Amino acid sequence: MTSSLRPLVLAVAGAGVISLGGLTWLGRDLFGAPGNAGGRASLLDLLEEVRQSPPDGGASPTHSAPEKALPPPQAAWRAPLGGACQADPALRARLAGLAERLRYDTVRLRIDPSNYGERFRRDAFGQTLDTTPQVVVLHETVFGINSAINTFMTPHPRDEDQVSYHTLIGLDGQVVEALDPAKRAFGAGNSAFNGRWVVTNPELAGSINNFALHLSLETPLDGENQGGSHSGYTAAQYDALAVVLARWMRRFGIPPSNITTHQHVDLGGERMDPRSFDWRELQVRLAALGVLC
Repeated sequence: MTSSLRPLVLAVAGAGVISLGGLTWLGRDLFGAPGNAGGRASLLDLLEEVRQSPPDGGASPTHSAPEKALPPPQAAWRAPLGGACQADPALRARLAGLAERLRYDTVRLRIDPSNYGERFRRDAFGQTLDTTPQVVVLHETVFGINSAINTFMTPHPRDEDQVSYHTLIGLDGQVVEALDPAKRAFGAGNSAFNGRWVVTNPELAGSINNFALHLSLETPLDGENQGGSHSGYTAAQYDALAVVLARWMRRFGIPPSNITTHQHVDLGGERMDPRSFDWRELQVRLAALGVLC
């Protein structure tokens, strides 16, 4: 673990408690009067309504979803990762060793709860959702990795300030797990992927966050600006990136074609990250790890 990250790992805490109350019913209300006289609902009727209600994290069904449930037209993603099967044995052995080390060397944080959420089981229109991660979005930090971590650890009451990624990778190859993959990171706002998004608030546009994993690479110093490119990422970053992606691909069944960029999924046309990304460097490593064919 790098010395610059140790103070952040020590500043982690959180807890919560939920309490329940009870309710008493008259005997005749349990079953209701014959024929449900007077139109009065029985307890059994109410329980049936509860069983048919959506689980927490979703709205009540509306029988038909409006057009807003579908994202606007978007160019299809053309996956840069091909089905490469040839691999350098020395590279394969080196990455296998790194994968084993990262089981113990990965830094795991507990970020502020305002910066992430649970994956929704229903959308704003009552449609059932698959909460399994299906897409990986690559980002860059623009500023140093510690700046990103400090942002995630800071409470943000306003929705527009809330942000997080599941994993960050430093210039030295250090892997930081900021959020468990089971949780919903706030990595992409107005976004879609191959004609898909999830609307969780009918008053707002949808996003891919409910079915996406977000991974960000630390930007080199010459990229701490709004320029269109920089000197690129280090070999150590590509090594660690390949190891993390291979684990996610195997765990969740994510195909290489569903590894994309923030620039592509952003519907606002404002994002460029990750700038200066070299897909060839990633491809040769994923091929060595055996996840491309």
